[in-house]
Amino acid sequence: MNAQQIIDLDKQYVMNTYARLPVVFVRGAGVNLWDADGKKYVDFVGGLGVAAIGHANPAIAEAVCAQAKQLVHVSNLFYAEQPAQLAKQLVELSFKGEVFFANSGAEANEAAIKMARRFANDNGRDGTIITASRSFHGRTLATLAATGQPEKQKPFAPMPQGFVHVPFNDVNALDRAASKGACAIMLEVIQGEGGVHVASPDYMTRARELCDTHGMLLIVDEVQTGLARTGKMFAWQHFGVTPDIMTVAKALGGGLPIGAAIAGERARGLLRPGDHGSTFGGSLLTAAAGLAALDYIKQADLCQNAEDMGAYLQEKLVEIRDATGRIGGIRGMGLMMAAELKEPVAAIVVDECLKAGVVINRTSETTLRFLPPLIVGAADIDRVATVLEKVLEEL
Repeated sequence: MNAQQIIDLDKQYVMNTYARLPVVFVRGAGVNLWDADGKKYVDFVGGLGVAAIGHANPAIAEAVCAQAKQLVHVSNLFYAEQPAQLAKQLVELSFKGEVFFANSGAEANEAAIKMARRFANDNGRDGTIITASRSFHGRTLATLAATGQPEKQKPFAPMPQGFVHVPFNDVNALDRAASKGACAIMLEVIQGEGGVHVASPDYMTRARELCDTHGMLLIVDEVQTGLARTGKMFAWQHFGVTPDIMTVAKALGGGLPIGAAIAGERARGLLRPGDHGSTFGGSLLTAAAGLAALDYIKQADLCQNAEDMGAYLQEKLVEIRDATGRIGGIRGMGLMMAAELKEPVAAIVVDECLKAGVVINRTSETTLRFLPPLIVGAADIDRVATVLEKVLEEL
């Protein structure tokens, strides 16, 4: 089938829940993609952070192939080595605790929410969870209720109760909400879907202090930031603040669907047999991919590359800002960056870059987001910067 036939087939049979761009990608290698017509692209979306170790990484292909030939799935009624080994590595990379495996970041956050509610009920507390405005925690009903974006909630009202949203990076608002007896604070260190807004050190420190003072759990959503994206294995490590529960997904499976909720000592044992489950969560196949992905991230020192190339990307964005006058601000950390445009033309910029063989995306009409694979090099950034500058100049 050619590209147009595939697009027509999709429009006829697939539910229209995504505003797709008219491109059919059929092959990838590293930071590059090729469409059905053979055109090559530099990918600075990376499957929304999923392709963190690059497209068609041989380490993932070999691990998945080997596991698929041996055993794919037996259900969580039985023990298996691969998920146990993956849980061990996640704990060793983060903090002492235990792991629940799911299929996505939303499901991992669902598990975290259920842990917080069980914590509240076990301790005779209010089950309210404090989250931040502009946050994004998923599209299930509970994680959507936790998400601080009313425009995303309105079509599906009424929302599940028990969430209070406070302004991001507003310490006083966090203080006031915590004083009313909530059971947990749930935060992203960097609000990805909200526009790549970074938490301040004071905000993260105060969140930890409030949880300790009021006996609450601190839940950190690292679905997009986790596993080397920001220059450290987890974004909270930049602030010296350890959560009680952390959720990860996206980069964890090297392209396969897997999520995890890690419960620290204060949250350990909150979910008991029969309390929660996931048929496909932590399957042998996805766990094998996860082990290969973690090994590659560590062996290739992608934390260091994210720090180095993130600094270089920021430097190039500053140059483009100064040269074109179209960018009002640049923010982010490591290889999770955003450029705030002075005019609501982000959709046009994304489209024109795509025509020129560069894949970026937007989180709003003024915000461009950059999430390249963590293996990205200076030459790739130069290519994207050249195209982006030209597009902005020609607007």
